[in-house]
Amino acid sequence: MPVTVVRFNLVEPGATPASLHARYRAALEMAAYADDRGITTVQTEEHHGVANNWLPSPFTFAGAVLGATRHLAVTVSAVIGPLHDPLRLAEDIAVLDLLSGGRLVTVAGIGYRPEEYAQFDVEWQRRGRLQDELLETVLKAWTGEEFEYRGRTVRVTPRPYSDPHPLLLVGGSSKAAARRAARLGLPFFPSAHLPELEAYYKERLVEYGTEGWTMMPAAETPLLHLAEDPDRTWATHGGHFLHEARTYASWQSAGIRSAVRSTATTVDELRAEGVYRVLTPDECVAQGLDNLVLHPLVGGMPLEEGWRSLHLFCDDVLPLLT
Repeated sequence: MPVTVVRFNLVEPGATPASLHARYRAALEMAAYADDRGITTVQTEEHHGVANNWLPSPFTFAGAVLGATRHLAVTVSAVIGPLHDPLRLAEDIAVLDLLSGGRLVTVAGIGYRPEEYAQFDVEWQRRGRLQDELLETVLKAWTGEEFEYRGRTVRVTPRPYSDPHPLLLVGGSSKAAARRAARLGLPFFPSAHLPELEAYYKERLVEYGTEGWTMMPAAETPLLHLAEDPDRTWATHGGHFLHEARTYASWQSAGIRSAVRSTATTVDELRAEGVYRVLTPDECVAQGLDNLVLHPLVGGMPLEEGWRSLHLFCDDVLPLLT
């Protein structure tokens, strides 16, 4: 059975508080609907200070989704580790882990936007060292025992539900990220299909004498939208896909590697590129993908169109997946 994911970043250019309230509520209702029909995962993410209202508080949203669902996992992919206080992050994840019975998955990255570091007055040049400290700290914190932290003795309670700790992966596309994961014995989540980096990670596991595994995106991981008439959907709503693609591309320097990377500048180019795909249910099944990522509210998509996509996916695609 393929992994099925519904992605939410709650982007809405030009939103009002009332329209964002409606979008957030719709996302929770969509998550509950997806959970009842066997969707595997809801995925969310973190970005700050973005004009189109990209979600800045993924754990708050994850908590709401976990409270509205019973079975699916919620993946934060990724939390920008150096922007968070390590002790508070350990507490927040522990509480969500207890509330959900272990359904929260956290991917910790270091981000790629200096503007976000400036907003929180965190030194960009120290991001690697801060990430090391954060990961080491949360792992100690989740033992429930006292430990030394920045020159003082601290203890974090309560202990999480998951044993030995909540699922925490190290994300990134660099050798430094792979080394960090291997040194700490944490799973590695490359940000793109990078077999050579996976091999490097496995070599470092042997070097450090630790154990771990890789959760790597497939070579092809498109973002999906379901429609009975894809031509009409591209014509009517293509601007929403393009808005998100262009926003995301504007943040990515040449050294950043991502499973979702577009160079398109027009809707037609975006459609031909295949990163975002609008498919009929039959076309979706025929793709034969191991991971199906539905993005129903992409780029400020109208709520009713997002619901149409989700209904088609759950009613006409899920029953045919084996």
